[in-house]
Amino acid sequence: MAWDDYFRFAAALVFVLALIGGLGLLLRRFGPGTRVTPGGAGGRLGIVEVKAIDAKRRLVLLRRDSVEHLVLLGMDQDLVIERQIPAPPSEATP
Repeated sequence: MAWDDYFRFAAALVFVLALIGGLGLLLRRFGPGTRVTPGGAGGRLGIVEVKAIDAKRRLVLLRRDSVEHLVLLGMDQDLVIERQIPAPPSEATP
């Protein structure tokens, strides 16, 4: 094999690995489980924000009427971190 064959093989390998890495980043950013679904029109309950802490735990800020609750969701148990947080007046639902 000539050196140009090795170079083409290495370039193709780097290209495929870059495609896999880019797809992984896109799935992490926009993939399932990261969607924020606010409450519908006139709905009383909604998800304000979701932050992944690690692969198994997420912090979720929930809104019910004009009160927010911070919840830690995990594999084995869920934990309420803070409850009855007043919602910001600009985003409060009527």
